[in-house]
Amino acid sequence: MEAPAGQQSCRKKQMKKQLTGKRDDTVLHSAARSGNLEVILDTITRTDGEDLKELLCKQNQSGETALYVAAECGDADLVEAMIKHYDVVSAAIKAKNGFDAFHIASKLGELEVLKVFLETIPQLLATVDQSNTTPLHTAAAQGHIEVVNFLLEKNSSLATIARNNGKTALHSSARNGHFKVVKAVLSKEQGIATWSDKKGQTALHMAVKGNSTIVVDELIASDAALLTIVDGKGNTALHIATRKGRREIIQTLLKHDGINKEAVNKSGETAFDTAEKTGHTEVASILREHGVKSAKSITPQPAPGARELKQTVSDIKHEVYDQLEHTRQTRRRVRGIAKRLNKMQSEGLNNAITSTTVVAVLIATVAFAAIFTLPGQYVDNPQNIPLGFSSGEANIAPNIEFTIFLISDSLALFISLAVVVVQTSVVVVERRAKKQLMAVINKLMWLACTFVSVAFLALCYIIVGKKERWLAIWVTVIGTVVMATTLGTLCYWVIMHRIEASNLRSLRRSARNSQSHSWSASDEEMADDDCKKLYAL
Repeated sequence: MEAPAGQQSCRKKQMKKQLTGKRDDTVLHSAARSGNLEVILDTITRTDGEDLKELLCKQNQSGETALYVAAECGDADLVEAMIKHYDVVSAAIKAKNGFDAFHIASKLGELEVLKVFLETIPQLLATVDQSNTTPLHTAAAQGHIEVVNFLLEKNSSLATIARNNGKTALHSSARNGHFKVVKAVLSKEQGIATWSDKKGQTALHMAVKGNSTIVVDELIASDAALLTIVDGKGNTALHIATRKGRREIIQTLLKHDGINKEAVNKSGETAFDTAEKTGHTEVASILREHGVKSAKSITPQPAPGARELKQTVSDIKHEVYDQLEHTRQTRRRVRGIAKRLNKMQSEGLNNAITSTTVVAVLIATVAFAAIFTLPGQYVDNPQNIPLGFSSGEANIAPNIEFTIFLISDSLALFISLAVVVVQTSVVVVERRAKKQLMAVINKLMWLACTFVSVAFLALCYIIVGKKERWLAIWVTVIGTVVMATTLGTLCYWVIMHRIEASNLRSLRRSARNSQSHSWSASDEEMADDDCKKLYAL
């Protein structure tokens, strides 16, 4: 069947444009542009296996395969010759414009080409581009009614597939004024007329932007509720037509009984206000003649009491906002202080651990050396061993003071060595565990220092002699007072610290059970608690 003269003219212009080759074209690309079926068949016959597959899938600089070029040229014979050697994946290879061969044929209205495609690979019907646009959507936007009818017959649910912006094929065909396409889509999918895109606009919102009154009437006839549906900004179709200055469309809308002449959008404007705002004086006159009024004349002014209440509510909202903002700032400052305190605590604990290790080593060294540097020395002359002594025995061994010294010195030595072993063997990362370990080690160091002191005082009674025993007594009194005061103070701090910690835990439990405590107060208590726990006793 011969195509109409107008269609033939368009085909010739298209072919003339396509005859210009593109960079990286293969033999198949060039043959498809020139419509040379013999070259294509010969090339396919002489090429086998993977080489043929690679040749058919080869894309030029624009990302087009030979099949794409043939489809774009609208040559069904070329497409039929090549499509047999494609699978669904290779046939759906997309060019840089996002279209594959089936999609470009739909856009150009090549119905015979589409029939060849679907006879061989029916899965191509569901192809989409990067914006989720279907071939039906593209054909509908171009007004190709034959292609639209063909695709809808194959699968009418294609009409319900929306692009990424939410627009369906009905939106695009209505915007471009394609009456037959609109009618075809409405006949296949009931209820699609009221579908909205991501801006809340229906097909009627799109139609009134154009100039086709019959499309507007067809949409309203399908569902009169379209007249009252508003978009995301509260605009009805009448608002949109007014902003665009479409006088014939406005008159068409106003003749329908379901039109809402008093609709006010989110900007507080009726269609009449929009006409005055955009400077469409003729449109404003038409609206006035049909009884469309300004928002001021149809919206009752609030009473003085209502205005005062509104102002009071506004003031309260601002005060609440200010309080919340102040609370957030306070929380940020408290968190910053807590973070700095945690860092200081970690540094303090690390320094304390290092210091304790050094002191423990020092006490162990002193305790170890003390046993070999006793006053009075040892029995070291084999020729002159006193009665009751053995070689190497300390001369002061029979004294009770030496017994006290030996026991105390040994305890101080082994406690210090135990601390050194723990410090050099145990690695603690978590801050709370590190504090607990430090508290235990501190108690052991107190004992080691006490036993070193006792050992020192025991030897004092030996080295001063019986006549100067009062000196040893004075040293004992002074040492006892100093050590007792120091250790007693530390014990007091430990007890008070435990009491305060217990009270704070009780306070927190009661605060969680009460709704009267604010967030900021809880944060301040937490920061205050961190300040009090700067030591690990």
